[in-house]
Amino acid sequence: MNFDGFVLSDELKMLRKMVKDFIRDEVIPLEEDLDFEATHIQKEKLSQLQEKAKRAGLYQYSVPRKFGGQGLSIFARTIIAEEASQHKLGAYNPALGAFGESPPDILYNGSKRQIERFVYPTLEGKRSGFIAITEPSGGSDPARSIHTRAEKTRNKWVLNGQKVFITGADTADYGIVFARTGEGRQGITAFIVEKGMKGFSHQLIPVIRSWYPCELFFDHVEVPEENILGEVGHGFEYVQKWLIGNRIPYAAGCIGIATAALKKAIEYANIRETFGSKLADKQAIQWMIADSEIELRAARWLTYEAAWKADLGENARYEASSAKLYATEAAGRIMDRVIQIYGGMGLTKELPFERWFRELRIKRVGEGPSEVHRMLISRDLLSGKRKL
Repeated sequence: MNFDGFVLSDELKMLRKMVKDFIRDEVIPLEEDLDFEATHIQKEKLSQLQEKAKRAGLYQYSVPRKFGGQGLSIFARTIIAEEASQHKLGAYNPALGAFGESPPDILYNGSKRQIERFVYPTLEGKRSGFIAITEPSGGSDPARSIHTRAEKTRNKWVLNGQKVFITGADTADYGIVFARTGEGRQGITAFIVEKGMKGFSHQLIPVIRSWYPCELFFDHVEVPEENILGEVGHGFEYVQKWLIGNRIPYAAGCIGIATAALKKAIEYANIRETFGSKLADKQAIQWMIADSEIELRAARWLTYEAAWKADLGENARYEASSAKLYATEAAGRIMDRVIQIYGGMGLTKELPFERWFRELRIKRVGEGPSEVHRMLISRDLLSGKRKL
């Protein structure tokens, strides 16, 4: 990949085509009989789909090689995320889960015992986990917003507090929970909390998407010393690394959904006739399509730049924030135009647009709301850390 020349390597082009073909041939047909608000497919069908992904070499692509995965670069993962989202359930269940379950990336740095208890069972599909950062006080600034506390008592830690908008906690076996053990950035620690621990409970939070997140409650939850992930007081470092790396494929997924919608709008505009001519002949429609395509390209290159820099091992926080901010907002605008082009049909549940519209609206809040990313970007510019 030569980013300066905007040229994808032959390997990445091949990877893109492989994922595109897989989504078209294997994933989309499985969605035909699903309910309008479905979020997952049956376990039996999922197992069959995962077997096909294994044969295609796409299974567990983000898992490091030392753990038996593909160990693909962030750029490759970005390409996959862009293509894997281009189907009905793609916003929050890309490829319908065909590419396998993987633990939160930060868990790969756990102790030998933690890897044996959580990483390998997750990779084998026997367990699943979640990440819990956000609290009622906020989630975009963990150094200040985390109030859930962990107090040391002999060889255990006692957790008290609350988390909100945590996806997957209702079905997971364990989660990485960030709690305060001191003051400031050096006062946050990551704990592995397991399902069934006394005092740990949850409830679903109905939202505008089909897959509801959870509210978590910790009432004197006793967590053994061996369930501390990494070192005490180093949780903020793990949060930052995870957020930066996750925001890039997150942006790519939004680009993929918007791309799929725009393709459908272009096809529709070329066949739909109103007032004696095709929609494609009307200037208002032409401008909607042109604006959408330009925004897609801009979002794509911002995201590619972030992935490219992250793979170089450089600090890509600024680029990741830029990509996440622009891609999520641009995708929302594009989806709005596509629905307008389709008119009344665009609002029906027979087509995926109204679902994508709702789910993309969440994307502007998840992984840090747009306003926080604007703050981060402007802070670097105003302080001189980033030069124009």
